[in-house]
Amino acid sequence: MGDLTPRDGIEKITPYKAGESKIAGQDNALKLSANETPLGPSPKAREAFLKAAETMEIYPDGGYGALRGAIARRYGLNPDRIVCGNGSDELFHLLAQAFMGQGDEAIHTEHGFAVYRIATQAAGGTPVEVPETNFTTDVDAILAAVTGRTRMVFIANPNNPTGTYIPIDEVRRLHAGLPSNVLLVLDGAYAEYVTRNDYEAGIELVSGSSNAVMTRTFSKVHGLAALRVGWAYAPENVVDALNRVRGPFNVGGPSQAAAIAAIGDTAHVDASVAHNEKWLARLTEILPGLGIEVLPPVANFVLMRFSGENGKTAQAADSFLKSRGIILRPTASYKLPDCLRMTVGLDEHNERVIAALTDFMEGTGS
Repeated sequence: MGDLTPRDGIEKITPYKAGESKIAGQDNALKLSANETPLGPSPKAREAFLKAAETMEIYPDGGYGALRGAIARRYGLNPDRIVCGNGSDELFHLLAQAFMGQGDEAIHTEHGFAVYRIATQAAGGTPVEVPETNFTTDVDAILAAVTGRTRMVFIANPNNPTGTYIPIDEVRRLHAGLPSNVLLVLDGAYAEYVTRNDYEAGIELVSGSSNAVMTRTFSKVHGLAALRVGWAYAPENVVDALNRVRGPFNVGGPSQAAAIAAIGDTAHVDASVAHNEKWLARLTEILPGLGIEVLPPVANFVLMRFSGENGKTAQAADSFLKSRGIILRPTASYKLPDCLRMTVGLDEHNERVIAALTDFMEGTGS
C-alpha cells in the first residue's frame, strides 16, 4: 500500500452526525429530531421544482442571478452582495477556506453548531471554544478569547441546539469589539421564526460593515431541506473571495427554482411562523408542569432538560419515547447530556409527544 494520507489535522475532525430518522423494528416513526418545518414547503415551491426538473440535462445558472434577485427583493438588499451555497453549511466551509489558514483561529461558543468547528479544522485552522452564560452566547467571553491569531467568530443567533438568542445591541457590541481583520459570521438559520422586538438577523450591520457576514437557509421555515440552498449577505471583498473558491454550479437548477418560489410565498411563511408561535407557547407552559425544564425558545424547537431524579434522565426519556415511536434529538455531543431537543411538529405530533412525556414523567405506561 502507498503512503497517501490526509494533511495534518484532518484525522482530528469529528464527523458531523445527523439526528436519527428511523427506529429499528418500527415503521412510520415520528421524527422530530432535525428541526424540519411541519407544514412542508410552499405548494408554489413544489410546482416550481417539478417544472424545473423537466430540464435536468441543462446546467443551472452558475451565478444564480434570478435567485439572488428574489432574495434581494424580499429583504431590500443589493443582489451583488449575495452569494448562494449548497446549504449554509457550504458557506461556512467556503468562508473558512477563503479567510483562514494553518495556525489561524476561529471562535465559537460551547454549545454552538458543530459545523463551525468542522469548517475551521478543514481549512487548517484551530477552533477556540468559549463558555456561554445561561446557555446563551456571551459577548464578553468571545471578546476575551480574541488573539492575534483570530480570523473568524461564528455565532448562531438564535443558537442551535439551545434555542437562545442575543439582542441586536449585543451583536453590535460584539462586532464593534472585534479587530477589523476578524470576520464575524452571523448564522441566521432560524431568523424567520424570531418575533422578539430586540432581535435582528444582522442585515443592517452587514450593510455598513467590511468584516461581517450573515448567512441564511431555505432548509428551515421554507421547508427545502432536501434541496440544500443557503445564502450569505456579505461585503464586496468577501463576496469576491467566496465566488473565487466556490464551485461553478454549487446550487442545482430545480433547487434555485424552488427557492425563488418559496421566498415569494410570504403567506406560507407567515402560516409556518404562526403555527410555531402557538406551539412554543403551549410547550413552554405544559412541559415545566411535568417537571421538565425548558430553555426559553425563539426558534422552531425546544430544548428540554431532565433533572435525573428518580431515573428521569434524558437517556431514559429518549428510550421511552422511541418505544412509543417518537424520535427527538439527544444533545450529549453538544455538551448537553441532560437534554433532548424537540422540533415543533404538527398539532397531532406535538400532542403525541406531550402524552408520551406525561406517561414517562408520571411513571405510567410502557
